[in-house]
Amino acid sequence: MFEIFPGNYVWNLSVNIALNTGGHISEIAEACAPLLEAAQAGEDAGTELFLRSWTALADRLVELAEEDEAAGHPLTAAARYYRASVYYLTAERLQSRHYAPRWDAYRKMLDSFDRGITLGRHNCAKVEIPYGDSSLPGLFVRAEGVSGRAPCMVHYNGLDSTKEMIYGSGIAHELARRGISSLIVDHPGSGEALRLRGLTGRHDSEHWSAACVDWLEQRDDVDRARIGVMAWSLGGYYAPRAAAFEKRFSLCVAWGANYNWGELQKRRLAREGDRPVPHYWDHVQWVFGKQTLEEFLEFAPNMSLVGVTDQITVPFLITHGVNDRQIPREYAIAQYETAVNSPKRELKWFTEREGGVEHVSADNLPAATGFIADWIADTI
Repeated sequence: MFEIFPGNYVWNLSVNIALNTGGHISEIAEACAPLLEAAQAGEDAGTELFLRSWTALADRLVELAEEDEAAGHPLTAAARYYRASVYYLTAERLQSRHYAPRWDAYRKMLDSFDRGITLGRHNCAKVEIPYGDSSLPGLFVRAEGVSGRAPCMVHYNGLDSTKEMIYGSGIAHELARRGISSLIVDHPGSGEALRLRGLTGRHDSEHWSAACVDWLEQRDDVDRARIGVMAWSLGGYYAPRAAAFEKRFSLCVAWGANYNWGELQKRRLAREGDRPVPHYWDHVQWVFGKQTLEEFLEFAPNMSLVGVTDQITVPFLITHGVNDRQIPREYAIAQYETAVNSPKRELKWFTEREGGVEHVSADNLPAATGFIADWIADTI
């Protein structure tokens, strides 16, 4: 993994995600330059300075994009708006929920992302999935070269990602080129659903999955018999859980194994392994709507696939980086070995040879997106 901040895994992870979801290395180097000393103080200290440096870069790109628009160059403007959205999101993701400027950065991210995909004429439509008294925001990417109904993959987030980050990974475009549509969803506990609608996380991912499948089944461009589910990071728990209990899904991909996330919280309390974001314990309380650490730790054991994976009866792919510093290797092995009723199961280790060895292959996302898209196309 590219480690511009020696010894600071969380900040380095964020930089790698930005590089792999549309950022430009020279711009990222510029944003990181003022942060090198601050990064030595650890993952929590200095995050406010991180936000100021990265949003200053994003603000300048937006100004340049507006000048491009005024000059009649929408495609050039679109590229700058899109990169600005990557930088706003990177800055916002590292902040405490109590730090007010993060909310401004998040709204700027949504605006610049929308301008980027609209002006750039991306194959990406903003959609809303009815969900109880509210709705789940999503992005729909259409299959290419398909007349009539096409198969579709539903994508979920992890603990701290958003639909825009998944879109930036390129997986939906890889699937579209293979004739498969994608629905990328900010589910409860993530993205807009959490930040702007107050929908906190829950362990039973089949609950919101039912709403997603209901919505897809009403479309005349989706093949009802070929709807799959996939997700990365903590989504390596959400997607298998959904496939086990929402039987309309026809296959499942865990992009990074997550067999017993509840148990993992005890290990993180003991400072075993690395964590994905600063202010971690406050973050997980926010995501799941818990008022205290004790309340969260009482809830956390629900987030387990023990006794669940044997109920997966569809093809099942698990990918895992051999140098994943967040989720231990034994969780990937257990997730695979217990999925005994899947008619086609595979555990793919990403090694140094092909790249993608870190958590969800964040060090080399194309290594993962190509393999996963091929496996889905071969299977679905």
